[in-house]
Amino acid sequence: MQKVKIGITHGDINGVGYEVIFKAFADEEMLSLCTPVIYGSPKVATYHRKAIESQTNFALVSSAADARDGVLSMVNCFGDAELKIEYGKPSEEAGMAAYVALENAMKALTDGEIDVLVTAPINKRTIQNEDFSFPGHTEYIEHRVGEGNKALMLLMNEQMRVALVTTHLPLSEVAKHITQAAIEEKLQILHDTLKRDFAIDNPRIAVLSLNPHAGEDGFLGTEEQTQIIPAIESAFARGIRCFGPYAADGFFGSGNYARFDAVLAMYHDQGLAPLKALSMSDGVNYTAGLPVIRTSPDHGTAYDIAGKNVADESSFRKAIYAAIDIFRNRLRYDQAHAHPLRKQYYEKRDDSDKLKLNQTDDDATM
Repeated sequence: MQKVKIGITHGDINGVGYEVIFKAFADEEMLSLCTPVIYGSPKVATYHRKAIESQTNFALVSSAADARDGVLSMVNCFGDAELKIEYGKPSEEAGMAAYVALENAMKALTDGEIDVLVTAPINKRTIQNEDFSFPGHTEYIEHRVGEGNKALMLLMNEQMRVALVTTHLPLSEVAKHITQAAIEEKLQILHDTLKRDFAIDNPRIAVLSLNPHAGEDGFLGTEEQTQIIPAIESAFARGIRCFGPYAADGFFGSGNYARFDAVLAMYHDQGLAPLKALSMSDGVNYTAGLPVIRTSPDHGTAYDIAGKNVADESSFRKAIYAAIDIFRNRLRYDQAHAHPLRKQYYEKRDDSDKLKLNQTDDDATM
């Protein structure tokens, strides 16, 4: 099978982005799995490589089209520009450098020069500018290439997959965004993602409550009764196997998550705190629901350890693995469903005389 060409952004240059990239590709076996192309600065990369005494080499290419198998390549997005590196410090210059690399990689992705995108961590505040006014990668990529599709933030590790109804919102804003329509939309995206991107034919989804103890029949909050339960019932009626709502504390504490293919949490920390507590080093963030594939490690810039050669590259490596697997799963799924056979039976839910008449008329014209 042809190697997947992976575009990699360097993220915040004052963080651990280059360190985890170089550490991941220090293992030559990685180059047998994919053709990696970094979008960044060779000067900054060399500075980081020396700081951690890495022996990982890279080759400059003018575009991803020139990248060769078995080589870690880099597209220079900055020419001869000098970028100031200050380990562990957020800066506007580092934010702009992260944005420029991301824009170059996104253009390569939409032009078909790369197959998938893996992003190193950014600082969500310093990357803000006239062209980037989004809470994070997820919202930005949806805006750039969504084509009307809605993005779903999906975090995963070896033990579970957790998707979010709301993403980067202050906690005080969450409740008013927990609506039946929003939950149903996320359930549909998650259901389709599990089938197409993860090759799960009939996925089971657990839905968490918003309030403690699932609201205690309205005593501790009414969102379960007015929004969440109606959304679950409506989605289930449309063939999505979703169950709940489950109180988050007992659900994770009892290990109940192991019975499901994915969990839909209502807000960021509700889903991600237990996921990271159970496995911090190998989590992956996947932007589901879009025409393109983008993954990232589930940690941030890690300013506190930047430049100290102690960053764990496991999560970044798993992000690469996930991107490759999802790309191949999509190919298989799309090929299998490209020319579906005509139905030769009537479903119980729709065996009306009208349907039979329409099919008889269609057959007569064949």
